[in-house]
Amino acid sequence: MDILKLVDDIIKEKRINRGDDTDFFITANIDLLCEGADRIRKHFCGDHVDLCSIINGKSGKCSENCRFCAQSAHNCTGVKEYSFLDKETILNECKHNEEKGVHRFSIVTAGRTLNDADFEKAVDAYSTLRDNTDMMLCGSHGLLTDEQFRRLREAGVSRYHCNIETSRRNFPNICTTHTYDDKIACIKRAMNAGFEVCSGGIIGMGETWEDRIDMAISLAELGVDSIPINALMPINGTPLEGLARLTEDDILRTVAIFRYIVPNADIRLAAGRDLMKECGKRAFHSGANSTITGDMLTTSGNDINGDVGMLRAMGFDIEKRKANE
Repeated sequence: MDILKLVDDIIKEKRINRGDDTDFFITANIDLLCEGADRIRKHFCGDHVDLCSIINGKSGKCSENCRFCAQSAHNCTGVKEYSFLDKETILNECKHNEEKGVHRFSIVTAGRTLNDADFEKAVDAYSTLRDNTDMMLCGSHGLLTDEQFRRLREAGVSRYHCNIETSRRNFPNICTTHTYDDKIACIKRAMNAGFEVCSGGIIGMGETWEDRIDMAISLAELGVDSIPINALMPINGTPLEGLARLTEDDILRTVAIFRYIVPNADIRLAAGRDLMKECGKRAFHSGANSTITGDMLTTSGNDINGDVGMLRAMGFDIEKRKANE
């Protein structure tokens, strides 16, 4: 496969589809693959990097049995447990991130969905953020109903997060309390309600390269707007605690592959950035154009000031843009 010709073809609107030969992605020279991904990123996304931050809205006692998760009640991790945070705490964290130049803010809650009382707290919190900040608001609250999505939109949320986690084939190896199709249906409900969608997954959970490529193709077929790529940080007390951590080249190859397959989406670095040198600096020239950042609540290894300084030094634009830009 002529990688540079493929890059030109993708820029000219060629797309990689299910059933195409993708084996070359696994064996291609990593430097050439990343160089091509960077060209695709620059053409479709320019030099703007999207920064988002999250707050863990409530912690622990999750009913789902995801094998990677510290918050699952099925896993014995000793995670801190607390009920849904008060809106003042959430507002203060949002304002702190906004003052430091972050573009998006999301409340994240583990669990299949929110109970009625917690959903009302979430709506109240988002309404407070909408009225008191200029942040673009995202939400991540499991498998919501059409009516719940309608209410989130009214409260000011514009993007919804729901990871598919891995390939359809591999999903039952990761979780059995809900299904891959449950995830897909939720994403489609969010889209039908007018949300942008952020959906990606975790690599390093024992999946194959074919599983990673399949996940990228599925996300391209869905037409999601943002794709967070998490590298597994094995947590003691979870079934995946003994897995080896990924190498930097594995992460970079994955980021690059996703850029070839989903050229116009935000490819967002998430958990596991500190498995790479300089908090994933090279990944921003390998197809990534966005990241989760934060001073307390991410596993990036970088605080907001560190990310802002690094990205500016690399020549990226991180100025805040209006939602319609």
